[in-house]
Order: sequence, then structure tokens, then C-alpha cells
Amino acid sequence: MNTKDFLRLGVPLGEATRRATDFVSKFILGGGDKTRLEEELKAILANPAAFAEDPLRAELAKAILKAPAPPRAEPVKYRKWGEGLEHEAVMQMEKACLLPVAVAGALMPDAHVGYGLPIGGVLATENAVIPYAVGVDIACRMKMTVLDIPLRELERHPDRLTRAIEAETRFGVGATFKNRRQHEVLDSDWGVSPVTKQNKDRAWAQLGTSGSGNHFVEFGFFTAHGSIHGLEPGTYLALLSHSGSRGTGAAVCDYYSKLAFSQFPDLPSELKRLAWLSMDSQEGQEYWAAMELMGRYAAANHALIHEHLAANLGAEVLLDLENHHNFAWKEKHVINGVEKEVIVHRKGATPAGEGVLGIIPGSMASPGFVVSGKGNPESLNSASHGAGRVMSRTQANKTFDWKRVNAFLREKGVTLISAGLDEVPMVYKNIHAVMAAQHDLVTILGQFDPKLVKMAPHGERAED
Repeated sequence: MNTKDFLRLGVPLGEATRRATDFVSKFILGGGDKTRLEEELKAILANPAAFAEDPLRAELAKAILKAPAPPRAEPVKYRKWGEGLEHEAVMQMEKACLLPVAVAGALMPDAHVGYGLPIGGVLATENAVIPYAVGVDIACRMKMTVLDIPLRELERHPDRLTRAIEAETRFGVGATFKNRRQHEVLDSDWGVSPVTKQNKDRAWAQLGTSGSGNHFVEFGFFTAHGSIHGLEPGTYLALLSHSGSRGTGAAVCDYYSKLAFSQFPDLPSELKRLAWLSMDSQEGQEYWAAMELMGRYAAANHALIHEHLAANLGAEVLLDLENHHNFAWKEKHVINGVEKEVIVHRKGATPAGEGVLGIIPGSMASPGFVVSGKGNPESLNSASHGAGRVMSRTQANKTFDWKRVNAFLREKGVTLISAGLDEVPMVYKNIHAVMAAQHDLVTILGQFDPKLVKMAPHGERAED
């Protein structure tokens, strides 16, 4: 039996769950009948006081007696996509669905452990927003522009393209432009929350920069399988970027998540990072306004990167696509047979309503895809936001070396300008398997194959 089994039986989160694990081990090692485990646990749950002096069962019984009442008797329903999902990520989703404000959920095939809600987690709540279910890097985005530059430019003049990337964006934690970029987002009301007001100058300094971790700017070949917004089928040179709201977005998350934590001191420790803000509260309204501002700010970062790179190369844009994740949307969904407005959190998940275009990347050496959503209600109109990690950053740095990685990249025809070992292709799932697992969520319209990749240099810390 595991944590999921305990939750289904009604074992409270926290100390009781840990004691249940100990009890199962001792019961089996003591020669107990495995087939009676569920019966044993149900008996203890039904009357824990009766077992408070029992040598084998006392610790579990006492933990149950001391435990606060669970937020829900059992998790709200949610569906998983993909096989062999990381157990801890599934458990994070299971626990999120115990929240009293949760009404529906879904788990995407790229799922892996995050803070509070797993990456790839989709959670619908009623009249509540959860800062950590949005994420640290609020409104992280993908943007692709197809350019009128000949394909041969990548082979004949890669240095020209490299210089353009180096000139027109910056990578790394705290990266800024000495000569600051300008964008109309700076004319927005940055006084919607004390955090955005305090961080406006910082946001301006970082405007047009790309961040760290899995954020990138890359050139590659985009093959359109059919006509896309007027772009004829064929293969083109394209620019793809991935980044978010930088340090200001992280500051918004930090401030409002701590506010949410303070409002629910009795939440079980496993649910602390899923503390919520009521949409009827001043704090909830402030967070929502700040989150939406960070959405516009993240979009501005990408717009500047693409505009300046195109101008640097003297290129015309033939197609412009983008989408974002790490965000919350007010949407109408049918919940238990009734249509209602809910707050849909997509943490590392892409909006995939019917006909909605999106971009799902792979890794620096595997393809990404332009997709059209199918509007599957079971996924709350969502799809994966990428391939998803299979290895932690710490383990990646211990496992790989650049000699091996560079040989692999050469085989794939990829030139790497810079990156960390924790972002090499081997730390990601097979993107083709991920796409196959969500065939009922999106239709593939085209494929992007990366060829010239720039990420934060090795040693930069990641942004979630």
C-alpha cells in the first residue's frame, strides 16, 4: 500500500500518513496477512481510541486522533494522461484535489514534481486563486516567429545568427540591459499591488531578457504541414523563445503565497503550498491584477526579443504565434453536470480549447510542435507544455559531461551556444511519446527542429 491508498481510505495527511506507512511495514514484517491490511486500517480509522494502547497500532491511532480534519473526505475527480508518471507528482495532484476549493483537475503527460501543484497539473477551483498553483515564473510563455530568411543561412552564416541572439537578449538570474528597452507595458498601472509598484524599475531593467533554467532562444527549421494563419505548407527558418516574467513575477508569487500561508495556519503541512486567496478578498483581487500584469509583461519580453532579432537580421515576420502557461484563467466548465465559472490553474500546462493554437517544445535536440487544441473537457481544455523532466537538476549535473553531450548534439545537427548540464536532452522525456499520450487533446499542425540554441550558461540557478 502507498500514500494514494491511504488517502483513499481516509488516513489524514501528515503524521498519520507517515505512521500508516510504518504500520504497514511492521505488520508485514511481523508475519501479518497482507490481504487484511485494508481491513486493519479501516478498523483503526473507525475507532482510533480503541487502539491507543495497542503495541503495533498505537502510534498510528494516536496520530489519527491528533490530526486535523481533512479538507475533503476524498479528492475531487481528475484524469491523468501518459504512462509511468512520477509517483510524487501524482501524489501532489492527489493532495491538491483534497482542497475544499478544488472542483476538478487533470494531470498532463509531461508531469513532474513542482512546488505545491506538480508541473503539468491543471486545477479548477471555485472563487479562489492559489499562487503556487500558478507558479513562481508567472505567465511563462512560448513564442515563435517564422522569418523570411533562407534556410541555408543556418549552415552558411551561423555566426551571424549567434551574434544577433547575443546582442538582442540577456540570460541569467538578474540579467538586465544597460540601455533599457522600451515597451507600452511600462505604461500599464503598476500600482495594482505593492509588489508590482515596488518592482517596476527592476522589471524595466529586465525587459527583453530571457532568464535562466529551461528558458531559451533558438533558431531552427519549422515545417508547416498545412496552411497556418496564411503561411503556406513548407519548411522555413524560425525563431523560438521560452521565458516568463523574470524577477518581478517571482516576487509577486513569493509575497502572495506567504499571505495565503498565513491565512491557513491549520492546513496540513503537505498542503501548505496550496494555500489560496479568496477572489472576494482584497488580497485575492490584488494578486489577480498583479498576475495579469505579469502576463502582459512576459508577453512584452518575448515581443522585444523577436522584434529586435528580426530587425538585427533585416528579416520580415511571416507568422507569429505564442501561448503561455503558469497562469490562472476564469473559464466556464461543466462540473458534476452543472456549468459554472471556475478558476483554472495551468501550472506547466498549455491552453488547448477547441481551435486554440499552441506551441509544445521538446528539448534542445528534439522537435517541438505547433498544435491546435481539441477542447477536451476532461483535461479542462489543456495539454502539456513540453516534454517534462525525468531527472532532477542535481542528478543531471552528476550524471553527464560535456564531451558526451556535445557528441550527441553533433549527431543531431544542433549547435549549442551555451546551456547548463541540467538542461541537456537526456533529462527530458521522449517528446514523441508525450505527444502520442495526448492525441485526444491536440492536433499537430507543424514541427520545429532546433538547430542553434542559446540558454543560460552553466551555473545559473533555475527559475520554476
